[in-house]
Amino acid sequence: MNATILSETVQSVSSQEQDLAQQLREASLACRVSFTWFGVRKTLTPQEKAEAAAPFGAEGRFLSASKHLFNTRHPAYRAVTAIRSQVRRFWYEVSLPFPQPGIRLIRRQDVTSIDRRLQHYREILHESVDRLENLYHQLQDEARRRLGRLYRETDYPPSLRGLFDLQWDYPNVEPPEYLARLAPQVYEAECRRVQARFEEAVSLVEEAFSQQLRELVAHLVERLTPGPDGQPKVFRDSAVESFQEFFRRFRTLVIRTPGELEELVREAEGLLRGVRPEQLRRSGQLREEIRQGLEEVQERLDLWLVDRPRRRILRPQESCAPSPKTL
Repeated sequence: MNATILSETVQSVSSQEQDLAQQLREASLACRVSFTWFGVRKTLTPQEKAEAAAPFGAEGRFLSASKHLFNTRHPAYRAVTAIRSQVRRFWYEVSLPFPQPGIRLIRRQDVTSIDRRLQHYREILHESVDRLENLYHQLQDEARRRLGRLYRETDYPPSLRGLFDLQWDYPNVEPPEYLARLAPQVYEAECRRVQARFEEAVSLVEEAFSQQLRELVAHLVERLTPGPDGQPKVFRDSAVESFQEFFRRFRTLVIRTPGELEELVREAEGLLRGVRPEQLRRSGQLREEIRQGLEEVQERLDLWLVDRPRRRILRPQESCAPSPKTL
């Protein structure tokens, strides 16, 4: 490729990045979801670690040891942690990555429905914590018996209410308008910085979806490839059904534009359109057709991941460990 063609290609990619970034910027809203979560593990004191190390002839300072304040396998506690898992799964399904710790992007048109769903999860969380609270003294008594001399009354707060919570807000990632009046040059610099962040967000979105597609394709290709004995392998329905959820999410969340990733998604979608797991189990010919088609997608996807333009990566200076814990 000569210098002129290379320059034109770089300019084209740069222009496309800016267009996609601007579309993403106009269509999305920054949102931050976080948890307040009571830690049920507590590190042993230096004296306790020294006692624990003594039977082994070891020094306590070379040990890392902690204790559970109560039984984390109790159904009431697991019901509380299950809500956190549900929220995390939901949040990553409806949002897109953004290069700023704790922040992800949601579609502006989805704000009301997402807000309502998060409120629902928070209500369920509070109800679950109330049920756990009713058993709190029972769990403490059990911990007292199990922990023996490691039990410390001061490790336990009077109540668990308020120690488990779900919060979310909508931080402004745009430069403040008043800055344009006070310091126009600073405002322009901030605008460029925000634009660059959205350009990186486009890259992060592409990377996330391409990696997910790669994993789905690789798994199904492996399952559709006959075993060493020439017999078809067993696979779960989810190996096929997961593609449909991926296609739905891709079509819903991604700013669509002609490109290699869009073409690869379309090709995989065409191969699996209307295909049910039981059909693949019954028909060896269909299995082979789907396998060969997905292998081609896999090869092209691998090449695209290697050859795609490297976008500028902005590493944020903010702390990566905000409190409360963000998703």
